[in-house]
Amino acid sequence: MQFGPLPEVDAAAVPSDGFLLDVREDDEWAAGHAEGALHIPMGQIVARFGELTEAVGDGRRVHVVCRVGGRSAQVTQYLIAQGMDAVNVDGGMLAWAASGRPLVSGQGADEDPFVL
Repeated sequence: MQFGPLPEVDAAAVPSDGFLLDVREDDEWAAGHAEGALHIPMGQIVARFGELTEAVGDGRRVHVVCRVGGRSAQVTQYLIAQGMDAVNVDGGMLAWAASGRPLVSGQGADEDPFVL
């Protein structure tokens, strides 16, 4: 059980090869997301937990992100309670984009990615 402060990391400090879990909704993901991130909306985390553990592998840290950090904080708490090494990305995808981290769009080559 987590009693201390929730572990957080600045978006700029997420390693380029770090495992990123994006818990935003489908429309937010389609507008713009980090390349290589795993997308599981917050409401599907429990049902798709096996998919997450399979993708993460043993002992790998999960960097959890949403738009600003609220939903990802809740998911981070859940993952920690399940025994996973998880940290919340402080400021979410807004901070990710503001720090100059790259975004890709799921809307096609003609659409510039953005944080919805």
